[in-house]
Amino acid sequence: MSAQSLTVGKLAQVTGVHVETIRYYQRRGLLRIPSRPMKGIRRYDDSDVRRLAFIRHAQQLGFSLDEVAQLMRLDDGTHCDEARELATGKLADVRQKIEGLRQIEAVLNRLVTRCESEGGHLCCPLIDALYVLSGQAPTRPPNA
Repeated sequence: MSAQSLTVGKLAQVTGVHVETIRYYQRRGLLRIPSRPMKGIRRYDDSDVRRLAFIRHAQQLGFSLDEVAQLMRLDDGTHCDEARELATGKLADVRQKIEGLRQIEAVLNRLVTRCESEGGHLCCPLIDALYVLSGQAPTRPPNA
């Protein structure tokens, strides 16, 4: 079956995007709504398959749907600077998240090390630390 004759169900199957997601993208203006022939079924083509692939890949890179829409508006070859600026902002966001994850990793590493070194106690240092970090006191005395 050529992409020229895809129904919405087949489009979903080919692209791995749920039918309701396709309809949502259409409501958001990210994907066209094909015309419906008299008493016929809407048909999708290769451009719809490419557009859905673009949306999915952009989302996998962390772009929001609003940012995806902005990128698609810039897709005429004359707005490379604006697209690069958007990607640069996204890269800064990713780097910030990575730094946050490194901090989380360091805290968890310290807590796991405490758990290993204080084995045999009835109270877990990790759980106690999470209570303390949440601003709550453990319901039992530490290391009881």
